[in-house]
Amino acid sequence: MRIARFTNAKDGQGEPAYGVVTGDLDQFGQPAEDAVIVELVGDPMYVGLKVLEKEHRLADVKLLAPVIPRSKVVGVGKNYAAHAAEMGGDQPAEPLLFLKPNTSVIGPNDAIVYPRQSSHLSYEGELAVVIGRICRDVPPERATDVIFGYTIANDVTARDLQKSDNQWARAKGMDTFCPLGPWIDHPTVEGDLDPQAFIDGRRVQTFLNGNVVQDGTTADMTWDIPNLVAYISAAMTLLPGDVILTGTPEGVGAMEPGDEVEVFVEGLGSLTNTVIRR
Repeated sequence: MRIARFTNAKDGQGEPAYGVVTGDLDQFGQPAEDAVIVELVGDPMYVGLKVLEKEHRLADVKLLAPVIPRSKVVGVGKNYAAHAAEMGGDQPAEPLLFLKPNTSVIGPNDAIVYPRQSSHLSYEGELAVVIGRICRDVPPERATDVIFGYTIANDVTARDLQKSDNQWARAKGMDTFCPLGPWIDHPTVEGDLDPQAFIDGRRVQTFLNGNVVQDGTTADMTWDIPNLVAYISAAMTLLPGDVILTGTPEGVGAMEPGDEVEVFVEGLGSLTNTVIRR
């Protein structure tokens, strides 16, 4: 079940609502032209899946970030060996964690703002996990109990600031540095996506102006989703709506103002954003 957050107004000024996107995706992760979104009562993470008898053409609404984390976005660095190698360092012995503030979150088709403080802005396409309930010290075998669903992320990074600051708060945390969307895949029935699907391997691709620049598979994660949830929740309490970015495959590179970046995750869809100069 694909749960989206949207507004009726194309300019994004309407009151946000939640809904279920119907229909299948094509091979590029795009919904059919006649896809509709069936409106829900309130935030399904808190009130459950209560459907209203109210539909909208998907083409007539503006999709927003499917979740605004209540407290945090937890990133995982160097979770693909090939990416760790391309960054010129060894792979960490344990998951390398960092935080992005919720003010960095934007939605599909929103602009990534190239900040004046940086001269090297980089894309990092990846799979994201959305937490569904308060949890602490979750064992790997119980990870599915606390996961609300899965979405797509671009872990935008000011690469020069990452090197100069010796920590990643500015490099990873500026406004617009965490595009999420276009919806959350919420496993509700047999056959929906679950952590095992990503352990078995789902394709993750990033396109820069239509050209493939990243092409990996989640099967190559060093630490899979259940073990990431266990490791992170052993360090900090996770709240409903918190997001875990699971790492990026090799092929990260620079973005420039005017570029269009699309991240595709097999079975989830695609997330597209453009880069603008501040």
